[in-house]
Amino acid sequence: MDPNRLKGKNILITGAAQGMGAANAEYFAAQGANVCIGDINVDGVREVAERINAAGNGKAVAVKLDVTKREDNTAAVAKTVEAFGSINIALLNAGVNKPRMFLDIDEENWDLIMNINAKGQLFGMQEAAKQMIAQGKDKGPYKIVNVGSIVSRTAFLDVIPYSCSKYCSLALIIGGAKALAEHNITVNGYAPGVVRTELWEQLDKDLVEIGMFEEEGQSMDHLAKTMITMKRYSYPDDVKGTAAFLCSNESDYMTGQLIMIDGGMIMQ
Repeated sequence: MDPNRLKGKNILITGAAQGMGAANAEYFAAQGANVCIGDINVDGVREVAERINAAGNGKAVAVKLDVTKREDNTAAVAKTVEAFGSINIALLNAGVNKPRMFLDIDEENWDLIMNINAKGQLFGMQEAAKQMIAQGKDKGPYKIVNVGSIVSRTAFLDVIPYSCSKYCSLALIIGGAKALAEHNITVNGYAPGVVRTELWEQLDKDLVEIGMFEEEGQSMDHLAKTMITMKRYSYPDDVKGTAAFLCSNESDYMTGQLIMIDGGMIMQ
């Protein structure tokens, strides 16, 4: 790892209290980035920021961020600029899932997932882009990185609202790339598969509850054996290198792309 790969980059990361968001924040800071880490879980992001600042590489600040509220997204961008002087990159990682079989999907389930994963990502992109445009295209290239999923390119019968929300991530990447190119802003994303995080631990319990599996702990092993070419599920450490690449100058000539990081689960 280049210890200076992200040196001086000011990065806003959403959904960073745990899981992939927290892992990315610590990894980016180790490469010299300054990170503003946002989450509705304020205690969680404060703990992550404390770990980063204690390590003494990049700097970190924490901010309360409900991505479904435009004003929170605006405030998180402002916090990044206040702390570090500008914003170079927005990594829009916040997301949620709550499995339901098709005929059991209700309005509450649909709205929960779509509001956080789709509308929240749109708000994050727009508010970051507004600030980047105000800073001037000569200060770029700027980068917006959306976190998609394997279900950005397919759908499973038990997570259809989640699949819809992650198809939205892909549409936002492609449409955003076209809309923002003139401002020296690139828009890309990455699509994890089965990642062992706190979100998946809850998902595993939910899948038992709706009858997809008999016992907790079966889902990840089953998917690894039957659907993942590399025959294992992943961890945040398997994802953070690609995330860092998309945030670095090494990806400057990329836009409108979604990179799969799924162990060969979806090949396109």
